[in-house]
Amino acid sequence: MDQEKGVSGLHYGIVVLALVVLAVFSALGLARFGYTSILPAMQQGLGLSNTQTGQLQTLNLFGYLLAVVPAGLLAARFGPRVVISVSLLIVSLGMLLTGLVPGFGAACAGRFLAGVGGAGGNIPAMGLVSAWFGARRRGLASGIGVTGSSLALIVTGPLVPAIIAAGGAEGWRLSWYALGGLGLVACGLCALFLRNRPEETGHALIGGSADEKARNRDEPASTGLDWSGIYRSGLLWHLAMIYCAFGFSYIIYSTFFIAHLVRQAAFTPAAAGLLWMQVGIVSLPSGLVWGSLSDRFGRRIALVCVFVLQAASFALFGISLSPAALYVSALLFALTAWSIPALMAAIAGDTFGSRLAPAALGLMTIIFGIGQALGPYCAGALADGTQSFSVAFVIAGAAALIVGAGGSLTVRTVHAPRR
Repeated sequence: MDQEKGVSGLHYGIVVLALVVLAVFSALGLARFGYTSILPAMQQGLGLSNTQTGQLQTLNLFGYLLAVVPAGLLAARFGPRVVISVSLLIVSLGMLLTGLVPGFGAACAGRFLAGVGGAGGNIPAMGLVSAWFGARRRGLASGIGVTGSSLALIVTGPLVPAIIAAGGAEGWRLSWYALGGLGLVACGLCALFLRNRPEETGHALIGGSADEKARNRDEPASTGLDWSGIYRSGLLWHLAMIYCAFGFSYIIYSTFFIAHLVRQAAFTPAAAGLLWMQVGIVSLPSGLVWGSLSDRFGRRIALVCVFVLQAASFALFGISLSPAALYVSALLFALTAWSIPALMAAIAGDTFGSRLAPAALGLMTIIFGIGQALGPYCAGALADGTQSFSVAFVIAGAAALIVGAGGSLTVRTVHAPRR
C-alpha cells in the first residue's frame, strides 16, 4: 500500500528534493556561477583577454549543450540516480582540472568537462521532480530545486574573494580546488541517498491526483517510451525558443556581473562579491515563488512576468553606473533569477509525464544551450571592441523582452493545473 509518509513521518520525496537542490548547487551553482567570482583573478593570473574569458564560459556551456539530450535520454532509460552521481563526479574533476591548468588551452578542457557533467547533473535532477511531485505541487517543487544555484551564489560570493585574498597569486587556483571538493561531497550524498521513484521507498506521489498516482505506478511497466511524441510537439519547440532567449540573456548578466562592477563601476572585488552574495540570498525563493504562482495562475502568465522583470534588470545594468541603478538591477534579477528553469521543468512534467520529462527537458535545454553558449562569447568580443560590457547588457535586455516575454505571450496551451 502506498504511504504518504514514512515511519518517521517524513515523506522521502523531501529527501529527494533536498538532494535535487544539492545536485543543482554543484552542477550549475559551483561549476558555472563560481566562475563569475573567480574570473577577475583568473583572468589576471593567466593573462586572458575579455574574449578569452568569454570563450572559457562558452566552452563550459558548449559542453553542457552537447550533453543535455544524452543526459535526458540516459536518465529516462537507466534512471536519474546513476546519471546524476556520475555526472557530479565529472563536474568536480572538471573544476579541479581548471585549478591545475598552466594556460588558456588547458583551461578550455577543464571548463568543457565541467559543462558536460553539469548537464548530466542538472537535467535528470530537475526531471526527477516530476517523478515525485504531482501537478498541484510540481511548480513549487521545481522552484525549490533551482535554489541550488542561489545557494552557490551565497557560498561563492564571500568564499572566493576570501580564498583569493589569502592565497595571493595562486588564490584563484585554490578557489577551484575548494569548489571541486564541495562537488565531490555532493556527488557522494546523491550516490548514497537519491532514489528514482516513490515506489522504491513505498511512498505515493506528493500532491498528485488519484489518476496521476495510478499513471505513475503504471509507467515503469510500459514496454516502450514514445520518443516521437516529444520531437513532434510544436509546444516544445516554441518553449525551446523562449528558453534560448533566457539562456542568451541571463548568462551575459551572470558571467560578467562582477567584472563589470569592478572595472566600470569602481567596486572593489570584495564589495562586488558581497553584492553577488546578496543576489544569491534574495534569489533563494525566486524559483519557489514563481513556481507556486504558475501552479495557481498558469505557466504562461508567470513566464511573461519574469521575462519583463529580467529585461528591465539587464538593460538598467548596461544603461547606468549609478549605485541606485545597479542595486535595483541586482534586485530585479534576484527576484526572478532561477524561475525560468523551474517553470520549464514544470511544463515538461505537465506535458510529457514523469518518465519522458527528463528527455523533453533535455531537448528544450539543447536549444537553450545554444543561446547560453553564444552569450558570453558575444559579450566578451563586444567588451574588447567597446571597452565596456554595457552594450552587451542592453542587448541581453532586448532579447529577454522581445523573444522571451513576446514569445511567452503566444503560449496558449499551458494553463494552471486544476486544484
